[in-house]
Amino acid sequence: MEALLENKVALVTGGSSGIGEAICRLYVKHGAKVTIADVQDEKGHKLAEELNQNGQVAHYVHCDVSDADSCKNMVDETVSTFGKLDIACNNAGVGDGETLTGDKDIEQWNRVIAINLNGVFYGMRYQIPEILKQNGGAIVNMGSILSSVGFKTASAYVAAKHGLLGLTRNAALEYASSNIRINAIGPAFIKTPLLDALDEEMKQSLIQLHPVGRMGEPEEVAELTLWLSSEKASFCHGNYYAVDGGYLTQ
Repeated sequence: MEALLENKVALVTGGSSGIGEAICRLYVKHGAKVTIADVQDEKGHKLAEELNQNGQVAHYVHCDVSDADSCKNMVDETVSTFGKLDIACNNAGVGDGETLTGDKDIEQWNRVIAINLNGVFYGMRYQIPEILKQNGGAIVNMGSILSSVGFKTASAYVAAKHGLLGLTRNAALEYASSNIRINAIGPAFIKTPLLDALDEEMKQSLIQLHPVGRMGEPEEVAELTLWLSSEKASFCHGNYYAVDGGYLTQ
């Protein structure tokens, strides 16, 4: 197997479970040292210990991406631990409450925007200066199919994910000439802890939204993230890649 990230240092927000965990596992499998950033301390420490036992190098740091200082500390600790930063995946996110826009709780709106949009900006704000020191690298921002279409009762999530896509494209324009590749991924409904609270009937209704007839697996998103993080994607800047089982073709 070709190691696509040999001698690279990466960080992944929301890295202790779901898509983030799958990305961390694949990054280290391909030779990267990785910072697992999350608010789920027990899961994060456990994952780091497991990866290190397998001879891979991982480090956990507590990070609340809705707080700019916490994001700065995440990057500072990564550089302090591993000496540099080459790759970042801004993956942390939360779901929305099932309410119409006219009934949306203000605190819920602010929380979703703070984590799903502000958190991506805060991450890049401190990641980019360090990646510039390495004469380039890659950033992958985890959007959604809802970065490009709407979904009833999820106005905060849709707004944040649309904003993430605009932020990704703008930053990509700014740093393409500095050899930083910044792209976004748009997963459809993926089997992650975010969906655990749904009953079986709701899960079946979500499955039916995908022409392929199933939800996605975290590993399927991780594979695209790996490619975009590697030099295999050397000419890819400011793009949006759906991983959606045909959802957006409808």
